[in-house]
This record gives sequence, C-alpha cells and structure tokens, in this order.
Amino acid sequence: MRCARREPQSKSHANTMQLCKVQLSSGGIRTGVLEDDRVRLLPATLSEILHASQPAVAARARLDRSRESLPLSEARLLAPVDEQEVWAAGVTYKRSEEARKRESVGAARFYDLVYTAPRPELFFKAPAYRVRGPGQTVHIRRDSRWSVPEPELALVVSPALKLVGFTAGNDMSSRDIEGDNPLYLPQAKCYNQSCGLGPWITLPVGMPPRSEIGIRLVIHRSGKILYDGRTSVDHMARTFENLIGWLGRDNSFPTGAFLLTGTGIVPESHMTLEQGDIVEIKIDGVGTLLNPIVQG
Repeated sequence: MRCARREPQSKSHANTMQLCKVQLSSGGIRTGVLEDDRVRLLPATLSEILHASQPAVAARARLDRSRESLPLSEARLLAPVDEQEVWAAGVTYKRSEEARKRESVGAARFYDLVYTAPRPELFFKAPAYRVRGPGQTVHIRRDSRWSVPEPELALVVSPALKLVGFTAGNDMSSRDIEGDNPLYLPQAKCYNQSCGLGPWITLPVGMPPRSEIGIRLVIHRSGKILYDGRTSVDHMARTFENLIGWLGRDNSFPTGAFLLTGTGIVPESHMTLEQGDIVEIKIDGVGTLLNPIVQG
C-alpha cells in the first residue's frame, strides 16, 4: 500500500502546484514540486517558497533554474513542515459537537456554546518535531482506552497570517481521556507522534471550491476495511478566514503555522485504534495520506 497517492487533476485545476519535502538516498532533505509522476527538486526551503509574497511565482522561478528530479514512486516523502507550529480548531462541525457532548456529559453545555460562539476553540497541537509524514507511524497513548484519528483539512499559514496552502491532517485523539475531564484536553491531543500531515501542500489556486472539498477516512485492519466515513468541508460552521483571524489575535508566528480545521467524522464509541491499523485520509484537491498505527 503506497504511503501517498496523487489524484488525477481535473481540467479546471490543471495548473495545480503541489509542494513536498523529500529525503534523498544520500540523506539530504530537499523541497520539491510535483509534476505528473515526478518530483522536481528546488534550490529553496519549503518555508522560503510558502512565505514569499507570491508562493506560486517563487516556486516557478526556482523551477526554471532546476533540472533535478526523481520519480514520485521512488521519493521518500516527509511531512511538509519546516519549523511551523501546528494548531487546531475544535467543534467546527455539528458531528464533532454531538460527539463531544456525548463523551463528556458534564461539559455538554460548554461544547454546545462554543459551536455557536463568536470565539472558536483553538488549541496548540504539536511542534514540528512531533509531526509525522506519509507512511510514518502515528501513535496511540498507552493509557488510553479509546483512541481515534480525526481527519482534517489543514490550512498552511504564513508569518503574515496569509493562507498559502492546504494539506491533509490527522489530529490523533484519546477521546476517553478528554471525556473524563475537558481540562485533560492537552493530554488527549498533545503527545509524541500524535499529528500526521501530508502528503504535500496544494497551493490555493489548485484547490476546488470549498463546497467541493470532500474528506474521507478509511481505517484498515488486517487487510480489511474496519471503518469508512465521509464528510465535506462545506459542513464547517466557520470559514477559513475566521479561524485564521482568531488564531492571529495577539499572537505571532514568525516561522508560520498549520491550522487543523476540525473534524466532521467521528467513529462510533465501540471502535478504537489498535497497533497495526492503517489510517487513510483522503481530501479532494490534496491527495491521500496513509499512516500506520503503533502504541506509544
């Protein structure tokens, strides 16, 4: 099973530009641009491209000077992150609000209020060194009885708080820990290898309209499909601009940030991840992110 797949682009998105990070056989790490079934290597870091005033123009300028490339099938893709912080938004979908209220009866009123409140729930998810890329393992906590993946569209934000790209995110969660007490949220969300990102970053010009961005979660166990759920970004109660605006209030991100936008897919309470499972997250306009599960 390949750790990342690039979906065919429609004619309306034929000029899609997708950026990635690859590790070469020599051990070196390079930034690349996907072109059909190859990765063109760039003489620049990922952040240098993303934080330019016009990322697509900056990438194309460097492409003109680069002749290095390798087949996508041979590329070892890494998480498309340099030193950016990863943040997350919660209770942005009705399905998530309902699940949070069920798992934490005592806090049900607060989850109900935050779904409709002007101020969103925002929390720190991971520093860059805890992020896992396509094909790399994400972890479930040893002290959790109910662990689930949360498939989310991730916004790539520049230091100027500009939306410069999109990728797929896996906000791993220990729902029983969070359900015991909402104050345990950091322990339920923030631990070693609890965040997956990738397989690459699609620049905004290449994304479909918000109403057409579907999200799918498939959990594989022992070669069979254990769970298959779908939602659409159009079901989000907040806009991308609203979430970024709140994230930047009295806050700065000199190295940029990723912002997970919440999940609208929550597996049933009887289903929990186990070591050896494979989590597949597919987002229209981005691609497919696969991560094996191990116990931390």
